[in-house]
Parts: sequence; structure tokens; C-alpha cells
Amino acid sequence: MPVLALLSAVFVVGVEQTLQWKYGATGIIGLLLLTIGIKAKSPTISSIGAVVLAVLVSGPAL
Repeated sequence: MPVLALLSAVFVVGVEQTLQWKYGATGIIGLLLLTIGIKAKSPTISSIGAVVLAVLVSGPAL
């Protein structure tokens, strides 16, 4: 069980660092809103986070 927790923590830190490097603080805020919304079971907050991430990812294509 500790190995699973360690692997998931490494994965989360890796995703956060990638978002910070590629999309800056806005990417971290979007991921934070999405995570908080899912954990709090709030569709509004998670939707806002998902939209922020989607706009960041599709921004260069627009």
C-alpha cells in the first residue's frame, strides 16, 4: 500500500510540474479547481477547472 501511495504522489507532482512548466500558474489553478470540484462533488467548480484547462490546451489552435 505505501508503494501505491508513493507512485500516485510522484504522478501528481509530475503532472503539476508539467502544467506549471507548459501552462504557468493558470494551468495549476485550473487543475486545482478541477481537483477540488471532484473531491467536493461540486459540478460547477470542476466544470470551471475543466474549461480553464481546455482553453489553455486549445488556445494555440484558436
